Amino acid sequence: MGSETRVAWSVVIPVKLLAQAKSRLGGLAAADRQAVALAMAADTVEAALACQAVADVVVVSDDTAIRTEAEALGAEVIGDVPKAGLNEALSAGADHAAAHWPGRGIAALTADLPALSSTELEAALTAASAVTQAFVADAAGSGTTLYTAMPGAAFVPRFGPQSRMRHRRAGAVELNLQGIPGLRCDVDTMADLQSAALIGLGSRTRSARESIRPGSARSDRDQAGSQSA
Repeated sequence: MGSETRVAWSVVIPVKLLAQAKSRLGGLAAADRQAVALAMAADTVEAALACQAVADVVVVSDDTAIRTEAEALGAEVIGDVPKAGLNEALSAGADHAAAHWPGRGIAALTADLPALSSTELEAALTAASAVTQAFVADAAGSGTTLYTAMPGAAFVPRFGPQSRMRHRRAGAVELNLQGIPGLRCDVDTMADLQSAALIGLGSRTRSARESIRPGSARSDRDQAGSQSA
């Protein structure tokens, strides 16, 4: 095995207040939408904690339910002090990790990866250990699900619209790995959730999906039709 596999990683996962999270899960009642968002975040945190390359996980969130769930899993939880957006929350989490566990690589991971496996994350972090900064694009091809910076390197996440292009332009290396569908499958819509289910959902998200009340969810097509009527 190469020396790159010995890098230890701090993973930062930002999570919105559940009342504001996943508004594009069209047609879901508020309680169902929040339950799915909480479940996806918990499954993502659990997969990260189970990854052998990960030394610690920092969750950045002001949501009480997220804090309770993440701390029970073994993550460190800090508040979103900047309250200035996703990248600022990630930077705050990275600063916290660097202050408490210096010498580790820092990875930013989105909180909506319910089909993520620890082995997928390990494969990506192992590959990321060979370059200064790296990222994994989402399944749609325009976004980012994972961004990494090696120990001592600048940590400058560029999540948001067209983040794949912005990370590439900033010099981060895109990791074109095979066999990581769960790491690429971020969930914003009900169609995304179905795609994740075909890969294999984590236990909490699977349970939350099965508990959605009949009639709570409409298809994306039905929702679009009602909006254009």
